[in-house]
Amino acid sequence: MDAPVTTLEAADIARVMAMLPHRYPFLLVDRVIDIRGDEHGIGIKNVTINEPHFQGHFPENPVFPGVLMIEGMAQTAGVMCIIAPGSTPKSVFFLTIDKAKFRKPVLPGDTIEYHMNRIQRRRTMWWFRGEAKVNGQIVAEAEVGAMISDR
Repeated sequence: MDAPVTTLEAADIARVMAMLPHRYPFLLVDRVIDIRGDEHGIGIKNVTINEPHFQGHFPENPVFPGVLMIEGMAQTAGVMCIIAPGSTPKSVFFLTIDKAKFRKPVLPGDTIEYHMNRIQRRRTMWWFRGEAKVNGQIVAEAEVGAMISDR
């Protein structure tokens, strides 16, 4: 396993997969850029028509499911938790979703940026505020909680 990502480094798909247990079709962040410890990070998701949820989520008018954007936010936050100063690589579990809002549809061909900012941290628990953006416009937002624990 590669060394943990540190502040201001990026995590490409190989590093994200080394940190998170998720795999296709449940890995919903392709890379994490602009990481500043557990304070701020931006996850990237390239949306393609080949993804399996488009077969059943409005096949005549494919729209990326909002709950999957929330999961992408949580996965971006999970990478941030794993690389946090004083943290040792373990499993990250999604705890809470609050204040979720879906603003605009996301379509195949769009690139989602998950902008995550830490609100609070207590020992092994973190809370983040996130915005999903496409072309600079907010398409979804939420607050998510995560907990790191032994595998």
